[in-house]
Formats: sequence, C-alpha cells, structure tokens
Amino acid sequence: MNFHEKLAASLKYWRETANLTQLALSHKTGINQCMISRWEAGANLPSIRDLVTLADFYRISLDELVGREEY
Repeated sequence: MNFHEKLAASLKYWRETANLTQLALSHKTGINQCMISRWEAGANLPSIRDLVTLADFYRISLDELVGREEY
C-alpha cells in the first residue's frame, strides 16, 4: 500500500471510528466536506494545517492520523 492509499484509509478509519459522516466531520472541524471526500478517495493530500486540525479533533498524534503508528 502506498502513502496516498494508507493516508486515505487512515483518515476514513478515524472518521468512522468517531461515528461521523463526512458532512458531520466538516461541520465539527470547519474543513470542507468535498476535501474530506477527496482525501479519503486518495485524490488529494490534506495540508499540514488540516492534518493538525484532524489530529487535535480526534485527540491523536499526527503519526497515528497518517498511519505511521498502528491504531
């Protein structure tokens, strides 16, 4: 699995673990729902600012969020 695929899977995993739809996550974080969808599809990469926002929201490390550490 390449980095894009691993990141996409990890982002989806954390969102689903929080029992959130993409739209609900968008409302809670202020991140555009279309961008969340594109990240989870592996079409785009999030900015470091968005990754920090998500890691803080989930209360996990950036390494966990991007799939460098096992969840």
